[in-house]
Amino acid sequence: MSTLGTFDGVHRRNLSKVLSLVHYDGPLSRAAITASTGLNRSTVATLVAELAALELVVENAPDPTNRVGRPSPVVGPHPLVAVVAVNPEVDAVTLAAVGLGGNVLHSERIEVDHIVSPDEVADIVASAVEGWSTGELAALRFIACGVAVPGQVRRGDGLVRWAPHLGWSDAAIRDLLEGATGLPTVVDNDASLGAVAEHLFGAGRGVDDIVYLNGGASGIGGGLIVHGRPVGGAAGYAGEFGQNRPGIAAMDDRRAPDGVLEDEVSRARLLEVVGLASADEPTLSEALVESTDAAVLRELERQRRILATALCNAINVLNPSLVILGGFLATVAASDLPALEAAVVAQALPVAGEQLAIRVAALGEDRLLIGAAEAAFAAVLADPELSPVAR
Repeated sequence: MSTLGTFDGVHRRNLSKVLSLVHYDGPLSRAAITASTGLNRSTVATLVAELAALELVVENAPDPTNRVGRPSPVVGPHPLVAVVAVNPEVDAVTLAAVGLGGNVLHSERIEVDHIVSPDEVADIVASAVEGWSTGELAALRFIACGVAVPGQVRRGDGLVRWAPHLGWSDAAIRDLLEGATGLPTVVDNDASLGAVAEHLFGAGRGVDDIVYLNGGASGIGGGLIVHGRPVGGAAGYAGEFGQNRPGIAAMDDRRAPDGVLEDEVSRARLLEVVGLASADEPTLSEALVESTDAAVLRELERQRRILATALCNAINVLNPSLVILGGFLATVAASDLPALEAAVVAQALPVAGEQLAIRVAALGEDRLLIGAAEAAFAAVLADPELSPVAR
């Protein structure tokens, strides 16, 4: 029986409304929460008290003001509530402790000299979290785990159907991590989660129609926000822009006969041209930006031209108001953003490009981890009484 219309259902939705407001916009005064939610002051006070008892928010004394009367207490996310965020890649497993509000409290990149299996990822995460429990992060209360995988993830059960660069097929990484950490775990495609993170906390905040492309060690993935909501397709596999076949006008620009987009616009090719065997995102970006080698500049120009054509195809189909580029694609774009924008607009349908903006990801290398954390927090945000304190 549905509880949507019952007192319990309304109460649960109001708790969710207040916690979500603090998560996305906080810290906020009780007065601001009252104004934003349309609830009365006594109801807000009761809801805040319940969320505080669940150890999801804290109330602090208000900042001194010159206003007449008693200032309203400030409600903020509880600083000790966190989730574990994980991003396995071909060259490293990156982990983070992420708090409410999208705050990355700690992150670490564990480099690997081979492609890791799902079991190895579970072991790496379990070992790291165990170490956190006795170190500087010992006071944190982890309530869930979120995983951003560079592959196609079935929405219904988090099964990684195909992650070609990792060599995973029908990998039950969710079950493995739940068994290794004891935490409820959510798994999704890395680029889809990156799109959500940038929409909620980054370059796409306040924008409802977004195409996001992510460039990582495993290639190029994408995420879609349409009318303010993530779009995953029938089973969660939408957004695989990297597997599209790009239109390449000049044959001299082609490097991979019959290749797909991620074969041509490639992190590996950028690493090679700057003489690096491997690197994290900031190191590669710095090497590309600081290089004066003509070969590096030519490769950036080549990748930018091909990327522009791929973007215009997406723009013609989806008509977004914003394109966001993350990872190495952000560096390719930023090397000459006006040139990329001009090339995209020149190839797109005129009306589709009229109000288009192209931006680089604002969350930098944290974007996938923040997206994974958002997936992990989703259940408690929707129903705060699912907090471990309430169980």
